[in-house]
Amino acid sequence: QVQLVESGGGSVQAGGSLTLSCTASGYLVKRNYMAWFRQVPGSEREGVAGIYTGSGTTYYADSVKGRFTISRDNAKPTVYLQMNSLKPDDTAMYYCAAGLLRREVVDGFSRDEFDYWGQGTQVTVSS
Repeated sequence: QVQLVESGGGSVQAGGSLTLSCTASGYLVKRNYMAWFRQVPGSEREGVAGIYTGSGTTYYADSVKGRFTISRDNAKPTVYLQMNSLKPDDTAMYYCAAGLLRREVVDGFSRDEFDYWGQGTQVTVSS
């Protein structure tokens, strides 16, 4: 059974940086898209960045555009989320997800499109 394992979360001051990693323990058959979501208690899970594992085409939510960078290493296979200029509003549990998307991602994606999830890693940004 495939598992996604996140790492790299932690506590940082505003303006700092963190890099999250997500490694698949097995072969993700027919899953062409990897994404990072985040969630705070009482709120919906928000998709913040995604990447096609084949083409490398990326998507970013407006809230993180210009500050976060998603990348992948298909050989490992691992997906990264480099987070710079962190703000207190970035505080959340961050989840990695894998899915099969048969469309061009223009305006984001929903959690319903993903069927593999990691356990989450906490990111806390203090002011």
